[in-house]
Amino acid sequence: MGFFLETLFGGLMAGMLYSLVALGFVLIYKASGVFNFSQGAMVLFAALAMARFSEWIPIYTGLDNFFVANLLAFLGAGLVMFAVAWLIERLALRHLVNQEGTTLLMATLGISYFLDGIGQTIFGSDIYKIDVGMPKDPIIAFENLFEGGIMLNKEDLYAAVIAAVLVALLTLFFQKTVTGRALRAVADDHQAAQSVGIPLNRIWFIVWCVAGVVALVAGMIWGSKLGVQFSLTTVALRALPVVILGGLTSVPGAIVGGLIIGVGEKLSEVFLGPYVGGGIEIWFAYVLALMFLLVRPQGLFGEKIIDRV
Repeated sequence: MGFFLETLFGGLMAGMLYSLVALGFVLIYKASGVFNFSQGAMVLFAALAMARFSEWIPIYTGLDNFFVANLLAFLGAGLVMFAVAWLIERLALRHLVNQEGTTLLMATLGISYFLDGIGQTIFGSDIYKIDVGMPKDPIIAFENLFEGGIMLNKEDLYAAVIAAVLVALLTLFFQKTVTGRALRAVADDHQAAQSVGIPLNRIWFIVWCVAGVVALVAGMIWGSKLGVQFSLTTVALRALPVVILGGLTSVPGAIVGGLIIGVGEKLSEVFLGPYVGGGIEIWFAYVLALMFLLVRPQGLFGEKIIDRV
């Protein structure tokens, strides 16, 4: 039982990390109806900015306070992501208002390749590390209940708390604020939103800024765990089944979908892998997403689309 719970907790923590990336997909789609294929590149770009600023700030300022240096690096990377959001809105999205979804999708693919290239030009292509002070040593919990206890990763626990706080804040933002309601109105119908005075360009800028901050948090955590390298963009591919499962328009769905995918991957790999030769963790999420597409295309929490004829 102890081993099962340890695997279960490991899956839950991995799922929370997937959810951080999936949040970026949901935010962009919720506000613009665009499936943002550049989200993985945004995570990498933000992580590169964070890693390099955390190196440069102590060198060029002489600052030796670890906490302050990392805080300044985070704020600097956040400003960089705001600048990226402004450039995306000004140079790309502003000229594609009311275009077909396919056109917008191709635009995000172009943005993805651009961010990959410019990130390498500005920040370099080496493998960098991010150290934000999160403890990496495991802890042993529930020793009184199970023999040997259950080993938990402190870093994953911190990541889970951060993801939960982000989800709560974003849910309140979309549901309780005027800007959040405007974002949902824009997602439903661009032309109708414009006709009632909602500034489409400003709304898109805001949502790309928010998605940039989410990408920064995700990149910071994934970079702390895996190192900042260009393979980090593939993390977005692991988040695709999450948004399909949870629903493209649901912020809580991104979290629930991530938890299901994370737990499913770990349990299937540990308990079914020995019988089929392993490798289940690689394809499990995509098979599960395919099954949901066949029976519930909108996902668990997605909104049903009803076309009246």
